[in-house]
Amino acid sequence: MSPRSVAIVTDSTAYMPADLVQQYQIHVVPNVVNWGTKTYRDGVDITSTEFFERRKKDPENPTTAVASIGEFRDVYAKAAELAEAVLGLHLSAKLSGTYSAAEQARALLVDKNIRVIDSNATAMALGFVVLAAARAAEAGQSLAEVVAAAEATIPRVGLFFTVETLDYLRRGGRIGGASAFLGGLLDMKPILELRDGRVEPMERVRSKKKALDRILDIMASQTAGKSPIRLATIHAAAPDEAKALLEAAKTRLGAVEAILAEASPTVATHTGPGTVGLAYCAG
Repeated sequence: MSPRSVAIVTDSTAYMPADLVQQYQIHVVPNVVNWGTKTYRDGVDITSTEFFERRKKDPENPTTAVASIGEFRDVYAKAAELAEAVLGLHLSAKLSGTYSAAEQARALLVDKNIRVIDSNATAMALGFVVLAAARAAEAGQSLAEVVAAAEATIPRVGLFFTVETLDYLRRGGRIGGASAFLGGLLDMKPILELRDGRVEPMERVRSKKKALDRILDIMASQTAGKSPIRLATIHAAAPDEAKALLEAAKTRLGAVEAILAEASPTVATHTGPGTVGLAYCAG
């Protein structure tokens, strides 16, 4: 990696495509999947493909955990060796203890110039905040300017998605107000959004196809009159549906960037297979 003024750190829930992570020299702290007697680092010891292949066969439910303070410290220390300053951007504190762990790691590196920010987001909604910061860093901007770029992006990102069942979110305690949908879904599909850092319900429709069509309509409404538009999928073992949704959204919204991205194993543990949605950054 070439030296730069600011290094960017995030966590694996962003699950950004590897080419972007490499291009922008982004440091990633892998969160943890506990499955049976083994512990896996998200995206390091287990990929999304491996996760879902096992999910089909293994009746035991995995759980997730935040990476250790030591893991955070090591990643931040490495980033600090390669730049004058470090900016960490992490999963919403309302969904996980990841941000708190990052702050604790920062406190252990008192001689380093490190800032840590709660993105209030996850998946590629977080990813777009990271990309805004990384692009500012690549342009040679100062830590204050890179922080400003990230903070200006946070209110401009969003995420809408549908799941096959709410059971996974319920088991993981990430269901938020969507608990109101439990018990009366039958064959209905919920449409959920990331709102103020939490997973909240929007509405429910009769089929997966209608849910994806409705997500596209919602996205068009949310981004109307704004530009540029950047889009990314979130999907859990549903690449064909995600690709079709992304292509339709890119054409309809005139997006300048469209990224086909998966849900990380830690995110997919809570959303379940078949999850499909779109993240955006507008304006």
